[in-house]
Amino acid sequence: MDAKHRKQLRWQVPFLLLLVVGTILIVRQQQTAPYQQNEGFIFGTIYKITYQYPKDIKPQIEAELKKVDASLSMFNKESTISKINSSQSAITDEMFDEVFNMAQRVSQETNGAFDITVGPLVNLWGFGFKSGTEPTKENVDSIRNFVGFNTVSLKGNKIEKQDPRTTLDCSAIAKGYGCDRVARLLESEGVTNYMIEIGGEVVTKGNSPKRLPWKIGVTKPTDDSLSTNQELQTILNVTDKAMATSGNYRRFYYKGGKKYAHTIDPKTGYPVQHSLLSATVLADRCAIADAYATAFMVMGLDKAKVVLDKHPELMAYFIYTDQKGQLSVWYSPSMKDKIGE
Repeated sequence: MDAKHRKQLRWQVPFLLLLVVGTILIVRQQQTAPYQQNEGFIFGTIYKITYQYPKDIKPQIEAELKKVDASLSMFNKESTISKINSSQSAITDEMFDEVFNMAQRVSQETNGAFDITVGPLVNLWGFGFKSGTEPTKENVDSIRNFVGFNTVSLKGNKIEKQDPRTTLDCSAIAKGYGCDRVARLLESEGVTNYMIEIGGEVVTKGNSPKRLPWKIGVTKPTDDSLSTNQELQTILNVTDKAMATSGNYRRFYYKGGKKYAHTIDPKTGYPVQHSLLSATVLADRCAIADAYATAFMVMGLDKAKVVLDKHPELMAYFIYTDQKGQLSVWYSPSMKDKIGE
């Protein structure tokens, strides 16, 4: 070995030893670090976050969630989306643009079953059922004139509407997006074990405090107006995935002796006429899972299966009523190994 190679080894060996020792220390720290638990209120709902980290970073987490709130929350009158809905001259922000473009892609892929302009129709039927009066065809048709995902577009940093009465509601994707943003924050801090839940939408990575994969329950659809029954249909082993469930379990209507979820079809303006009661979707991003779960509730079981065939990256677990009016289950073949006991 010549002198040049010996000189190189003299500094390379200590460097490699330092790298190995450093890696061992980092791994040991990750294994022994405590799990932090944060809770709070955002987007009109509760969030719960569990993560393994040496210190509590709730202030940073809440700061990130407040950014999402300032962009997409219908509960915040000063948010970007609220200003757009009140026809103010609002400049969109990076978060709004990302979610809007994502929503439009899902709308295209589901032939309009997912639609962030459907809010006025949902409100019409919601208030109608509360008062015991079904909306008239005239009521529905008048609102349908300014509902449709293809009636709005993002040009530069501004939303353009074909009809000024059109409003946007990202509530069927914002919670999932909030989960994704918190996940990005935790990843940037080097966190490798976490579970983020906002209003039932979930992102997980690594292991739970029990050193096991994260397990998330899917609620059984029941007639429970007081929300006291939390009986589970199944438990899914979910790690390194995002999960979202759509299904208005406590607002049903009956027709021909069968139970139907109260979901409005953006294209017809009327409640859907199929028996799908709950749609749970697993994806790499929670915003995507959130949007598709909503779309599948509009589409129904058969049409949802067609979309799933085109998107093998998605997994779904559906609860529906069969021909005898009994609860039945269908799930993607790739979901089989995720169903727990």
